[in-house]
Amino acid sequence: MVVLLAPNGRALSIKRARNARYPKLAVFEPRGGQENRRLSCSYSLSFPGRVLPHSHHPSAEGSDDTKICVVMVGLPARGKSLIAGKDPNKRGTAMRYLAWVGISAQIFNVGSYRRKISPHPVAEFFDPSNPEGERMRRAAAEAAMNDMLKWFREGRGVVAILDATNSTKARRAWIHKCCAEEGIETLFVESCCDDEEIIMNNIKEVKTTSPDYQGQDPEVAAQDFRNRIRNYEKVYETIDEDEKHYTYVKLINVGSTVIINNIKDYLSSRLVYYIQNLHIKPRSIWLSRHGESEYNLEGKIGGDSDISSRGEAYARALPGLLRQSGVPPGAKLTIWTSTLKRTIQTARYLAAEMGYEKLEWKALDELDSGVCDGLTYEQIAERYPEDFAARDEDKYNYRYRGGESYRDVVIRLEPIIMELERSENVIIVTHQAVLRCIYAYFHNMSQEQSPWMEVPLHTLIKLTPRAYGTEEQRFKANIPAVSTWRSKGSSAKHQAPAESKA
Repeated sequence: MVVLLAPNGRALSIKRARNARYPKLAVFEPRGGQENRRLSCSYSLSFPGRVLPHSHHPSAEGSDDTKICVVMVGLPARGKSLIAGKDPNKRGTAMRYLAWVGISAQIFNVGSYRRKISPHPVAEFFDPSNPEGERMRRAAAEAAMNDMLKWFREGRGVVAILDATNSTKARRAWIHKCCAEEGIETLFVESCCDDEEIIMNNIKEVKTTSPDYQGQDPEVAAQDFRNRIRNYEKVYETIDEDEKHYTYVKLINVGSTVIINNIKDYLSSRLVYYIQNLHIKPRSIWLSRHGESEYNLEGKIGGDSDISSRGEAYARALPGLLRQSGVPPGAKLTIWTSTLKRTIQTARYLAAEMGYEKLEWKALDELDSGVCDGLTYEQIAERYPEDFAARDEDKYNYRYRGGESYRDVVIRLEPIIMELERSENVIIVTHQAVLRCIYAYFHNMSQEQSPWMEVPLHTLIKLTPRAYGTEEQRFKANIPAVSTWRSKGSSAKHQAPAESKA
């Protein structure tokens, strides 16, 4: 990834370039012909053993004392919750992303604080001429702010998301002042939308998922929510030239146009780069491991072997599984594979029979097992017993000698996630460790859990992202394959082909 910024980071327009094999090139062009500077990306050196968490790398978060409050701005039903989520248990995309790359973050949703005072308010509660409603909404905002500042003071994280409409200049000035007094940077993220189709889809989502409308008739809820929006519109003030001293990103119609202003540090630019890739068009992502390989049959890890005869049978069956999973009629779908033979061989019938475009990504190659490449787990346990035990102890952070850790894989997959977020329907045919990392991103899995997740061969996984989570379906081919899964602390014994079953 290459990012170009104006020296003062202000008034940036965006141009986008795409490349089939490499991360997206994002160019931020300053107005007025000012000179640009380049922000370089960091790379981890390959030393065996435990890797420091990504959040400990200065290049990942800026200086050690970096603290950022991401302040959501916008009318209801404009897509703010897609980015922020509703609470720690219903993470939006930004929270998922931060957790996935190892940056400690927390969401402070003002609506959750307000519901403690008024659980099921009607639209009149949000009328600016209602003094009692205004008092309670202000109290909720202050409670959220106090908890957030306490969270920062206790050193519990680096990024907080303050989620509310924050619809007036006075409210934003108050937030900026409170944060500045505590040495916290603010990044305002305004979501503007005048596309009626997007707004109506968001209203439909809210009336079925918002705690404010639980148990209510959907049509009554939708009408009340529209009235609530009208009350907010009475006082809404968009971010404009009066607030050019703030750091902000303005998303218009969920990212069709992006305005970026006054970005000052690496972490803020990283967050903005992520946010500007988001969209809310309906889509699905299909995940599949390659068909069973010759190395799988022998219990070996790594390598670049061909698929077995059973793997070939799965490759031929994969187009049918994809159709069975419910590809929308006329949907455009792209196939992504790694550069290794077993994934390319597995995906070839998808391209030939269904006519989809196929791209190969080096970033989707299997975790590099270094000196252990081509060995069985039994051989690794025998030759490198201390390493075998250390990897069991902390599989996410353990790095193979001359190879990679799961943390390293996440770092190289970050551009893949960026591209996935800006894409529509994609089927990814890749490897066990890589799929674990991608799956963990969409399902909010912890770093401790993801390396131990079972991803069976000859199974197609369909993920459909929603505003408050990801739906999943699995489609298993009736084709036997060995199991390559090993539970934590179990023996290194390889499952012989005769033991495998469909």
